[in-house]
Amino acid sequence: MLLLTAGLTSAPAQDGGVTPANYVVGSQDVLVITSYDQSELSGEFRVEADGTFGFPLVGRIEAGGKTLRDVETALRLQLTEGGFFKQPQITVAVKEYRSRKIFVLGEVRKPGVHALSGTMRLVEALALADSITPAAGPEVVIIPSSDDASRPARETVKVNLRNLEEGDASQNVLLREGDTILVPRAEDIYVFGQVKSPGAYALRDDEMTVLQALSLAGGVTDRGATGRIEIVRIVQGERQEVRVELSDQVLPGDTIVVPERFF
Repeated sequence: MLLLTAGLTSAPAQDGGVTPANYVVGSQDVLVITSYDQSELSGEFRVEADGTFGFPLVGRIEAGGKTLRDVETALRLQLTEGGFFKQPQITVAVKEYRSRKIFVLGEVRKPGVHALSGTMRLVEALALADSITPAAGPEVVIIPSSDDASRPARETVKVNLRNLEEGDASQNVLLREGDTILVPRAEDIYVFGQVKSPGAYALRDDEMTVLQALSLAGGVTDRGATGRIEIVRIVQGERQEVRVELSDQVLPGDTIVVPERFF
């Protein structure tokens, strides 16, 4: 479990990210408080809906809307003014982020609301949703929240899934509170004729070739004529029949037809 500790120093986060110094506590967050003066005071404390939590000796502590460092300062002040310690050694960390949410929707195995922890990026968010489904399209769309007027407006971002899976760091977008990660369903293509498993298939790759599409359908049968493959394509509402090579690109909605050999 990652702990975000107020006493740590770190480089400023990019693109509006959260650092240990500026994380703002919210309701339902679970804090880990460590007392080096008296270990019995250490423990986990959940911030209630009113933004407060109860702490031994001093009672309710205001945490909602404050940074971790602010909460540390408030605790030290209360323990000092109460005469319990002269220079209390206290650290405050976050164990569970519950107040900051993101939304992961579409073709993922566990769509819904998820907690945004620390400086979370797209790969981590997709992992929270138990990864994408086989029906996912080639792109992920990140729709920013428009609720926070204090932050600069951001545009919708489209991420290429294949590039992300291949380790392109520029595609691993840093997320903010309220972001919606939408994984659209792939458009279908259709493979018929002399193939082993004819039917509809998800176009997962926007650069898929005819050969790759045929492999989705189990490949061409012994009776298939690979030299006379056609694609039936709708262009501006009109049906077109196009003779294609195995290396040609497939478009969404295409129907690939593998004819039978003459002999």
